[in-house]
Amino acid sequence: MKNLVLAFVVLMMVSCQQEKIGFVDNVKLMNDYQEKIDVEAKFKTKLEALGKKKDSISRSFQVEAQAFQLKAQKMSQTKAQEEYTLIQQKGQLIGQQLQQEEQQLQFAGQTEMDSLVSKVKKEIKSFGKSKGYTYILGGGDGGSVLYGTDANDLTSQITKILNDNYKP
Repeated sequence: MKNLVLAFVVLMMVSCQQEKIGFVDNVKLMNDYQEKIDVEAKFKTKLEALGKKKDSISRSFQVEAQAFQLKAQKMSQTKAQEEYTLIQQKGQLIGQQLQQEEQQLQFAGQTEMDSLVSKVKKEIKSFGKSKGYTYILGGGDGGSVLYGTDANDLTSQITKILNDNYKP
């Protein structure tokens, strides 16, 4: 009988425990995460450099095309058409190469951001396990938390951990 009462008391204590739930504002977390800020800055710099390269190549090609137009006036129509076709092909090739470089840069940026998101998710999971959370929900734009008390908002705690662990 004594064991039955003890088992009942333990069962009541376990069933009375509430699940620990918190949430993270995903947008704020990512906007305040230094590694994400650095990754964006790095790719912005690379995109700006690519933009300058595009502008430079474009200006050079325009100069070449204008020089051809002057030269074409002194050529036969057949020869001018052949030269024009070659210049047109060169312009298309240059355009394709630049577009390919831009796509590669975008792909590299997306890959790095995906890796960063995975890293953040792992940190949130680790934080939740170590602090005894049953659930940590995602909030912010497109998140599932429509309301949560400030006491359940884990955003700043997790952002601090991520930023403290980040070594640039």
